[in-house]
This record gives sequence, C-alpha cells and structure tokens, in this order.
Amino acid sequence: MEEDAGVGSIEIREEQPSALDAYARVPIAFEVASRLVMKEVPALGGLSMSEEIVTPPWIKDYDVDSFGPMVWPAHFDLSTWGIFTAWTNGEHVGGAAVAWGSTDVAMLEGRTDLADLWDLRVHPDSRSRGVGTALFRAAELWSQARGARLLKVETQSINVPACRFYSRVGCTLGGINRFAYPSFPDETQLIWYKQLSQSASRADA
Repeated sequence: MEEDAGVGSIEIREEQPSALDAYARVPIAFEVASRLVMKEVPALGGLSMSEEIVTPPWIKDYDVDSFGPMVWPAHFDLSTWGIFTAWTNGEHVGGAAVAWGSTDVAMLEGRTDLADLWDLRVHPDSRSRGVGTALFRAAELWSQARGARLLKVETQSINVPACRFYSRVGCTLGGINRFAYPSFPDETQLIWYKQLSQSASRADA
C-alpha cells in the first residue's frame, strides 16, 4: 500500500511479530506542551474539557512508561494481531499495531467486532507528513477485513496532538476515565472510536 506524502510516497508493509525489534526503533516519545483538563460540572453531572499550556514542557515516552513493543510477546498472543511499518524513500519512519481476536487483551472486551489500535508511532522527523494517516488507514482496512465494526484507540489527556489527529481521521471520543492510571494521576484516559464500513470483505480469521 502506497500513499503520496507530499515529500515522497509512503509505503505501508504488513509485518510478522518477528519484526518488532526493527519496529521498536522508531521513537514514540513526544513533547507535552499542553494538556486537556477535565473539570466537574455539578449541575449537569458531567465534565467540561479545556486545553491548558504546560510550563515547562516535558517529554513523555510510552515505551518507557508502559509496555514497549519488545515485551508484547511476553504478555500477549500476537498471532491474530496486525503489525505494520511505514517507509519513505527507503527509510523506516513509522509503525502501527492492531489487536483483534485476542482473549488476553482487555481493551477488546471479548468482542470480535471490535479492533484496538494498540500502538501508532511516527519518527519525529516524519511527523505531520501523512505517515500517521497512512498507518491509520491501513489499520482501518485490516480491521474491516476481519469483520470489525469499530476501531478503538486509547490515548491520554497529555497527548493533545494525538487527540487532534484521531478527531481529524474521523474518530469520536467515547470514554473518559480520570482514574485509569494510579501511577500517573495527572493523566486522564481517553478512548476514541472509529466506526468502520462493512464494504470490505471479511478475511479468514
């Protein structure tokens, strides 16, 4: 699968779990320059959300703070996962992993009509050039082909660029959990969903 990145074509390759060593070499760290702040609205029994500048900015690295790609095989059966890499001009610039059909992934809720975009990463030098969109599109098509009706994505209130990206590619914010991360009490879990077309034929499971 190839797409025009404006600065060269983006090639998306489907990989095997054995490629995770190379996959993990693309950094996922980003600068936290702002965050989304949730405030209770007692009269409505709900929450309001606003963006707040973070001073000074700091670096968040999911590979350090949570399960990086190299430990996935020790915790999950990856045999039904979709793993993708993105390439531009022969350089490995991104990757995405989709969990589906895995009974050991709580985010899937035991459903086969739901896929989870477990990981999406783009090299800092290639961000905002269409690589993330190409990887997201590949994840959508792969999930559709397996009969998924929804693509689920988890991010956090400190990852404002990711929230903007998921909104831009058609996702809807469907879940807010302020108490999901005991080790990171200042981070709120945000769950996004993308409704998938069923026009793609179902692949063999």
